[in-house]
Amino acid sequence: MTKQYNENAIESLGILGGVRAKPASIGLESHNHTFLEILGNSIDEGRAGFGDEIIVKKNIDKSVTVRDFGRGVPMDKNEKGEYAYKKVFDELWAGGKYNNNDDDGGNYEYSLGTNGVGATGTNYTSDFMRVASYSKNKIYTVEYDKGIESPTGLSIVSNPDEPIGTSITWRPSAECFRGKGEIDDEFIITALEDQAIVNGGMKFTFINENTGETKEFYYENGVVDYIKSLSNEEHMLTEVKYLSTEQKGRDNEADKDYKIKADIYFSFNRETSFNRYYHNASWLENGGTPEDFIKNSFTYVIDKFLKDQNLYNKNEKKISFDDIADSLIVVTSTYSTISLFTDQTKKKIGSDFMKQEVTKWLREQLEVYFVENPNEAKLIFTQVLVNKRSREKAEKTRLDFKKKLSGTVNNLTARVDGFVNCTSKDKAITEFYIVEGKSALGSTQQGRDPLFQAIYALRGKILNCLKADYDKIFKNDIIVDLIKILGCGVEVKSKHAKDLNTFDLENLRWSKVIIATDADVDGFHIRTLILTMIYRLMPTLIEEGIIHIAESPLYEITQNDVSVFAYSDAEKDEIVSKMSGSYTIQRSKGLGENTAEMMWDTTMNPETRRLIQIKPDNFEETMKTFELFLGDNLEGRKEYIENNLHKYIENVLD
Repeated sequence: MTKQYNENAIESLGILGGVRAKPASIGLESHNHTFLEILGNSIDEGRAGFGDEIIVKKNIDKSVTVRDFGRGVPMDKNEKGEYAYKKVFDELWAGGKYNNNDDDGGNYEYSLGTNGVGATGTNYTSDFMRVASYSKNKIYTVEYDKGIESPTGLSIVSNPDEPIGTSITWRPSAECFRGKGEIDDEFIITALEDQAIVNGGMKFTFINENTGETKEFYYENGVVDYIKSLSNEEHMLTEVKYLSTEQKGRDNEADKDYKIKADIYFSFNRETSFNRYYHNASWLENGGTPEDFIKNSFTYVIDKFLKDQNLYNKNEKKISFDDIADSLIVVTSTYSTISLFTDQTKKKIGSDFMKQEVTKWLREQLEVYFVENPNEAKLIFTQVLVNKRSREKAEKTRLDFKKKLSGTVNNLTARVDGFVNCTSKDKAITEFYIVEGKSALGSTQQGRDPLFQAIYALRGKILNCLKADYDKIFKNDIIVDLIKILGCGVEVKSKHAKDLNTFDLENLRWSKVIIATDADVDGFHIRTLILTMIYRLMPTLIEEGIIHIAESPLYEITQNDVSVFAYSDAEKDEIVSKMSGSYTIQRSKGLGENTAEMMWDTTMNPETRRLIQIKPDNFEETMKTFELFLGDNLEGRKEYIENNLHKYIENVLD
């Protein structure tokens, strides 16, 4: 029966009930967000010069305590006879930060919160909240359960020795946040590190009573120290540059001026890129105005210098900010005396006044910087052009590569010279053999099971992919053929060629990829180069254990027309030691010389073949070995030989 909609259907949740039912209505987007609201008030105290340490504790009952050493939350009665704590913790849109834009700077000239809903909203959406405010002589405490004040009300006792400040303990209510009633440890850790970065000289301590761990976050010089920690000194093109401005103005037709402050820290780097934007100490995950003035100013000024110094090639397109960002580490910390956040989550700000004025000022400062530091400027301009041209080359490579791979899978593989497909399309059973040369194709094709075993015969030695750029790699027919047949695309980690990344393990057409080469020096070399290609372009296949090596027998031992195979000298000696009478030993001449029967028994038959799965216990260490022996680290190879050659000599002598 449909419920009637009339005057009796209109209900009221009340303010407390409404906030608990819909926290997002006042901007509380999650249980974790409540932590930022309480922490932000303590940070505002520290930024105002009251207290340089904040201690956060995760308690056994999963509640969180934030203890600062500021002035303490005002708790007693005001001149109107109203309790101040009720306004802070039990009244929406009430607080002490509404006058920040006054000429005297108010209580907090630049504060993280100005809406007056954070502490009350957190209280309303918690299972409980315990507040203690420590003054020089007194301790004020009050307790709430699900937003309702305890009947005992405000408690006031003497304070013999506790440092002044505030301690707030609360546990988000799972009823309000879709079953989430515990602030995540990683969220706390990330937030505290962020605040240590942007509030240089302020110490943040996290004590986790559930794990017994204690972490401290402290950067004496704030952002400067943090930027230096992001990269090796040898990769830095410039030292950290700090610029700061403070201005006053208004947005378009607004009726009142407000103050802004912008602190900008940047450094250029060969290997590392990073950007982070903060406003009134809150990380702007979604950017906004600071992101706009950074992009605009750096792109405009660097492009201007490149033109003026004739550093562009003839008819070359101008740079984009992406070319700069590839080598730029930049952190901005902006402030305003009024709230510029686009919502209560504090992830984005918008200000026409800030955008216009800071862009104009920053352009001027960058021009002065480049003129006064010509050596650093030359390094920066050269690197930006390298980034740009590498990006354009990678884009051309991507388009050419995409064109080569265009078409359906069946059409692609049908055009691959040396490829023999299987009939099954079931990825759970199909196997792909990579064999050494077309001479091996005949015997492997005759000795396989055509239902599930496909074969590709290499045409000569494969390119060493650790000594070639992507442009050269994707012009190599053998490599392109292998990429087509495998079907899973490529993994590209280069920041200049990230658009080439098309890897998707779900598109791999085979359950196993098996490398089958002769058991001689050339065969081992080819095997290594194939593994190197897979490491460079598809390392996940190695990590997932999809790549295998088929062991080839070294000897065929025949007695009474029955053959057995030995895969090493030791195995041959063991087999022979158990034989009596005459027998013959024939050295394997390679895959191309094997009969179909021998190929099936030794290499193709899942019941009798020997496969080595390439799935190293220490994947990272194995990858470093690839880089050492097949990459460009000549000095590393020399050092390895000097330190280890004696081991190989001893093995030979033994």
